[in-house]
Amino acid sequence: MALIMSDVDRFETARPRLEAIAYRLLGSASEAEDAVQETFLRWQAADVERIEVPEAWLTKVLTNWCLNMLTSARARRETYVGRWLPEPLLAGDPMLGPADTAEQRESVSYAVLVLLERLSPGERAVYVLREAFDHPHREIAEILEITEAASQQIYHRAKKHIADGKARTEIDEAAAQRIVEEFLAAATSGRTEPLVRLLTQDAFSVGDGGGKVPARAKGFEGALAVATFLRGLFKPSEAKRAIVGGTPEVYAATANGGPALVVVVDGRVVAISCLEVTAEGIAAVSHQVNPDKLVRATEQWAAADHGEGPLVTL
Repeated sequence: MALIMSDVDRFETARPRLEAIAYRLLGSASEAEDAVQETFLRWQAADVERIEVPEAWLTKVLTNWCLNMLTSARARRETYVGRWLPEPLLAGDPMLGPADTAEQRESVSYAVLVLLERLSPGERAVYVLREAFDHPHREIAEILEITEAASQQIYHRAKKHIADGKARTEIDEAAAQRIVEEFLAAATSGRTEPLVRLLTQDAFSVGDGGGKVPARAKGFEGALAVATFLRGLFKPSEAKRAIVGGTPEVYAATANGGPALVVVVDGRVVAISCLEVTAEGIAAVSHQVNPDKLVRATEQWAAADHGEGPLVTL
């Protein structure tokens, strides 16, 4: 059934919200775009005039499509080369979605996106719809075709799993800039001691190269091990320049609402390191270097102003 322009406009109005839901559910911007496009195709084929609440209909179609993708993704990730990490999004990306409340900001933080990978697809859907988009359990139950009581139970279970992860300290952009600058100064000092002082005792560092860029499959655990790894990672070398195809420039940035380092070569983002900050120090450093997961970040980077330029070159 052909859509009239008003129906297309109605979908486009809903698109930013749908993309934000899909990104939180899938942890991938490209997969989120695919899910939203599939939702549009179903909208296009539906008898739109008979849909009483378009937003609810679209949310249900999108969520269930994402659940199918998550189920198949789990099988694909069993053969993924190395550690699978979510795709980070830079500040200002509309796919980050609403950030009016602490819950909404927390739901898209990189630390929580990593923790969401531990949940079942159903738990992930209930948590995202309730925590980030404030859907009542009655609506969630209708979307997932479960009972309202089941939705409440799943939500409390999922929230406990997330809460059992490291607590994130919410910080403003200026504080994030200071943390990144202090972290980078320590990482490029050539010594481990300054880094150890910034890290928690049980700090963790892991990278995702997707088999396309060197990244250690097993993470580093403990402040000394992480500091030693980071000291080597940020040491300039011709071998590293050969891998990335030029001289890396390192910028302080914000990704998924938290402090991050963005490494750029000739305008192309080649790495984003997200820092998980707690009251005790930096608890985790996650490095996304898989080029497939940096395409959108490169597009966003090209359209943004970067102030005074890189903090260092490597």
